Amino acid sequence: MINYRIVAVVKRELKEKLFSKSFLLTTFLIPLFMLGIIVVQGVIMQFQGDKNTVLEIIVESPSLLKELQTAFSQNKSIEEAKYSLSYRHMSRAQVDGYIEEKNKSLSAGKIDGIVFIPESAINDKSIEYYSKTPKAFAVTSKVSGLVNACLMDVYFRERNIADEDLNYARMNVDVKTFKVTEEKAVEETGMGNTILAYIFAFFLYLSLIMIGTMTMQTVMDEKTGRISEILLSSVHSRELLAGKILGVSITGVIQMAIWLSPILMLASTTWFALPPQISIDVSPGLLLYFLLNYFIGLLTFVGLYAAVGSIFDNQQDAQSGVWPLLLLIMIPFFMTFSMFNNPDNPVVNVASLLPFASIMIMPVKMTVADVAVWKIILSFCINVATVCIIFKLAGKIYRVGILRTGTKPKWSQIVKWIRYNY
Repeated sequence: MINYRIVAVVKRELKEKLFSKSFLLTTFLIPLFMLGIIVVQGVIMQFQGDKNTVLEIIVESPSLLKELQTAFSQNKSIEEAKYSLSYRHMSRAQVDGYIEEKNKSLSAGKIDGIVFIPESAINDKSIEYYSKTPKAFAVTSKVSGLVNACLMDVYFRERNIADEDLNYARMNVDVKTFKVTEEKAVEETGMGNTILAYIFAFFLYLSLIMIGTMTMQTVMDEKTGRISEILLSSVHSRELLAGKILGVSITGVIQMAIWLSPILMLASTTWFALPPQISIDVSPGLLLYFLLNYFIGLLTFVGLYAAVGSIFDNQQDAQSGVWPLLLLIMIPFFMTFSMFNNPDNPVVNVASLLPFASIMIMPVKMTVADVAVWKIILSFCINVATVCIIFKLAGKIYRVGILRTGTKPKWSQIVKWIRYNY
């Protein structure tokens, strides 16, 4: 039960955390950090590094050679990358000797690559690329796309296929997705919720590790600085641990609410009109569940990190106790990526109802798919039960570990702490 001593510890934690420089910095810098990652990734993806590429294109079929010259000269991506292209008509028997002749130029980088398109490519679409770096996807993707278009033109022209029919055959199918739920009318969906799911997963992953690690370090500092001994003269160890966990968790929820406020603003106001392709369909109820679920997750992992911090005296020794906790966070985080291909993935469905994993997987799943209410309630109940168990186990470890100094305890000793009845 929560008493006035626990409330006093919670107030102490809130005062230390909410008004600290680290809280202000992480609250405003982490979103900027995420935005920076997205911008840098976008810049890197656009920078393909294939400018001024020197290519020789060898074609066995004279008719195909003219098609390729026209296609490459009119292509904007080839023009923007300033490719230097030379064309040759050569038979299959001559190519091998020519490649040997150009070996030194290829090895020295004077020629970036030689593309050979045999006459048989019109039927089997098999071409050859010789280069010092044959896996240069930026080059091969551009070349193969243009060569494929030319091969299609030649192939279908010989069969008297009209240009309109050929253009139709090249068109991709445009799939429009519609979300069907019992509560709402059928609505067309874009990529907005998928992007939001990525953000949710990243926020959960980063904040659980960051806040857990900071809590562990704080507990170790209080232990080595004898501050915990002073505090334990006024409160019970379980009350101190409970107050610390609650205080840190409330701080984390406040921080997460600040991070999510722009998303709520985008979803609930007409001031910022997003394009249909990236429109966000998220209700305040989902964000409220996300915060509540996140609070339960913090209670769970902060309790575990605090227990680890009470066992060890320094960061180096604590690593042996931290890696299992990191696995409990990292594995569900990587599982969320499989959800974007198929939200009804059987593995994800099972994991969304498992302790620890459901903390991250369930809210992400609710963002991209309609989840049955009974699954949400069951997942929440499982997480609450997990918190109760963690509080009990962490309390036993914390009671002994926080006052123990000296040699690093063995895991067999820690098991005895848990088994002992207080």
